[in-house]
Amino acid sequence: MWKDLKYMIAYIVPAIVVHALYFKGFWSYNGILVAFIIVPVLEAFFKGNANNLSKEEENDQKTKVIFDILLYLNVPMLLGIAYWYFYTITNPIETFETVGLTMTVGIYLGGVGINVAHEMGHRNEWLPKFLSKILLIPNLYMHFAIEHNHGHHVNIATPEDPASSRFNENIYAFYIRSVVYSYISAWKLESKRLKQMGRSPFSVFNQMIHFQLIQMAYLAFIVVYFGWSILPFAIITAILGAMMLETVNYIEHYGLQRRKLDSGRYEPVQPWHSWNCNHDIGRILLYELTRHSDHHYKASRQYQILRHFNKAPLLPWGYPTSMLIALVPPLWFFLMNPRVKEYKQSIPELA
Repeated sequence: MWKDLKYMIAYIVPAIVVHALYFKGFWSYNGILVAFIIVPVLEAFFKGNANNLSKEEENDQKTKVIFDILLYLNVPMLLGIAYWYFYTITNPIETFETVGLTMTVGIYLGGVGINVAHEMGHRNEWLPKFLSKILLIPNLYMHFAIEHNHGHHVNIATPEDPASSRFNENIYAFYIRSVVYSYISAWKLESKRLKQMGRSPFSVFNQMIHFQLIQMAYLAFIVVYFGWSILPFAIITAILGAMMLETVNYIEHYGLQRRKLDSGRYEPVQPWHSWNCNHDIGRILLYELTRHSDHHYKASRQYQILRHFNKAPLLPWGYPTSMLIALVPPLWFFLMNPRVKEYKQSIPELA
């Protein structure tokens, strides 16, 4: 039963945001306190493990329903929290409270909203795909639904992928390249899809046009319901959420690259083309996003059955700690560059 319900612990994250919105004051900074102080400290003591589920556990259909429901419940929680946040800052509160709540909600929109949207966006059924797009709206990142699945997963660890960080590329240059070119890539991918169907990219069938209109409608709703003064906060929280995603992208693929074959194509994606992380706390709070090597090796595998591979490179720290280190490029290069070089030498396929 514990194995089935352990991901309920992930609900601590929305609970923390609710606590911040209700109590305000110092607690407005709950998001930063928990995500980037408490969790890193705990992960320093609880390193996690490399255990994988048995085939029988992987194929248990009854538990799969539970794991899906745990994901779906994030949708009403996130929308409710976003509404509560906008309502709260329309009332007179201290400036430091507004700043704290904005940062806490922004971290939540990215850390939970985009992450859960990412997991559901890989499903084949219409419901999770639909809910995935709903979660991307407050982040103003709906193009992620196209570019991630049809761009990033195809081009991972190659120069063609804007979301794969290069060796010696600092995170701030990566932010600009990934955000701009991922958005452009989504337009190109959708245009290609429509042309293959014999339809014009400038038509009502273009999903990217739909996404822009939906996001504009979302911002218009914020203005009409809460006033023009709240619009900047809707945009700021969306940017913070997107930066959470892009920071994670940076640490997940830093310095790893697929070989180009004589045919001109890149070698198939392997577990050693993404950094893995087995820290238990991050694995649960992020719905196993940290077992990223298996996710890219076989994107159809659902979060609860992602595996550890001995050949997959391991981040020496959990995700929050890695993200903080990445924000200081000289420190990141000093700590990670030797690991990238050492790891490439240890895998014959990379030599």
